[in-house]
Amino acid sequence: MIFFRILWGIDAVVALVIIYFFFVGIGDGSVSSFNMGLWLLILSVLAIVLGGSLWLRRKQQPVLANLLLLVVAVPGVLYGLFVLLLVVTNPHWQ
Repeated sequence: MIFFRILWGIDAVVALVIIYFFFVGIGDGSVSSFNMGLWLLILSVLAIVLGGSLWLRRKQQPVLANLLLLVVAVPGVLYGLFVLLLVVTNPHWQ
């Protein structure tokens, strides 16, 4: 139960970051009709992962729910660690 909540929280944070960039992109014009399909696909996958994991948990399938959440949580955590490493080490890209 705790593992599910941790994974779901990580996925929710990833979804909020992507939604933030979506709305910023709409504001500055970088999200346009040219790439709207890709954005809607990304947002749909996130909604399916978050909603599907809750549905699977209600259907007494906690292992499948956790595996579904891991699809987004693992890359999200790895990217977060990479950004943290860049902030801490302050590399020079020259």
